Amino acid sequence: MVDVTKADRLAAGQGNALAETLDRFRRSSEFVIMPILALIVSGLLFSVFLLALGKSPADFFSLVWRGGFGTSFSWQNTLVRSSPLIFTALCVAIPARLGLVIIGGEGALVLGGFAAAAIAIPMIPWAPALLLLPVMALAAMIAGGIWIGLVGALRHYRGVNETIASLLLFYIAVSILNFFVEGALRDPSDPNKPSTMPIGRDNMIGAIPGTDVHWGLVFGILLCAALYLLMNRTTFGFAARITGGNLRAAQAQGLPVGRLMVISCAIAGACAGLAGFFEVTAIHGKANASLIAGYGFTGILVSFLARHNPLVIVPVAIFLGGIAASGGLVQRRMDLPDATVLVLQGLIFVVLLVSETFYGRLPFFRPRGDL
Repeated sequence: MVDVTKADRLAAGQGNALAETLDRFRRSSEFVIMPILALIVSGLLFSVFLLALGKSPADFFSLVWRGGFGTSFSWQNTLVRSSPLIFTALCVAIPARLGLVIIGGEGALVLGGFAAAAIAIPMIPWAPALLLLPVMALAAMIAGGIWIGLVGALRHYRGVNETIASLLLFYIAVSILNFFVEGALRDPSDPNKPSTMPIGRDNMIGAIPGTDVHWGLVFGILLCAALYLLMNRTTFGFAARITGGNLRAAQAQGLPVGRLMVISCAIAGACAGLAGFFEVTAIHGKANASLIAGYGFTGILVSFLARHNPLVIVPVAIFLGGIAASGGLVQRRMDLPDATVLVLQGLIFVVLLVSETFYGRLPFFRPRGDL
């Protein structure tokens, strides 16, 4: 009789463990399945849009695949576009752990690129590349960190909404760039497009051997891994998650909420500043209006689609980078504007925001006791 009872208890324990595992799977799978469903719904809605224009959705998505991922050249073009998206997505993802919605990463990118180019100008005649590039990267990180760190400070100390503040600071950053590249730092040898002095080919960051993809992609991937560890395996990250989950509870526990906000936003801004650094040192060779390419705003979509997970940001950035890279091919083959892919990205973002309202409400993803 005792043996039977022990066997029953063992079986019951195993059954409960299996049920708990299934419940955890239900909850965690929601964060994978819901974004995928949002992408599918976005594709269906965009197909209706194309049909209304008299275009074939099958042709469009085929060209997107070919232009973004179909050939070696397409892949390299996609990866080059993905690099700044990784950095700007991190600018959104890190503050999001504290419940902050930062949408002004484009401003930190612009200022980071400008700061990198500006500090290089007096150093170019005498500084070797091994010294110049680290100094430029540091300047870009400091500029971006101060810019978005200011958003965190305004949020905590003055109660200014971080979303509005970061967006308005973007326009100020663009004005600062235009003021200097059209004035004191303008290169007189380029009358067509106001720019700073070029940093020179010898000071440019080269490509990964055997490819046309610059090293910014590698640094972006490493940075994602480092920030994942910071936010998930350290006391700083734990405190940030507590603050994002319940601000009043964090304050009641004595957590330095203000310092957490400012530091997280500064880290985020430094990431976006690095995007500007790589745009200057690997793509443009100088700072000008080309820095305002929309990477900061697309990074918002990348972060939300990745659920603000630094590790997931990398594949999502590559996916959206591929969509952006296919715009030229779509324009040539289907007689559609290059901005058509931006319509698709915008639709994905809207559907993704709508899908947020369904989290925790669909019966399939609820634990058994909540059904």
